[in-house]
Amino acid sequence: MLRTPAGQRRLVILEWLKDPAAHATRRRHRDPVEDGVTARTVAAALGIPLRAAETHLGLLADLGLLRTRRIRRRTYYSRDEIRIAEVARMFEKGW
Repeated sequence: MLRTPAGQRRLVILEWLKDPAAHATRRRHRDPVEDGVTARTVAAALGIPLRAAETHLGLLADLGLLRTRRIRRRTYYSRDEIRIAEVARMFEKGW
């Protein structure tokens, strides 16, 4: 999953979400660190189509690597550091 070109894009997204405040501007009452970022923000920052960003973010959320938060009509995504650490330990053990 992560060794394909699409997988590389997902790794870039995970890396980018480590510090969303450095990449995403604060919008009105939303803080990218506390609330997360929308698929539109990720798409714009990485220069990919919105649908591609939604697909990548959805897959990462389904795997448990991202947390989602619905605020009104938008979904905000942020890293789940605990789950990412668990997955990293599994790969270190040779899983």
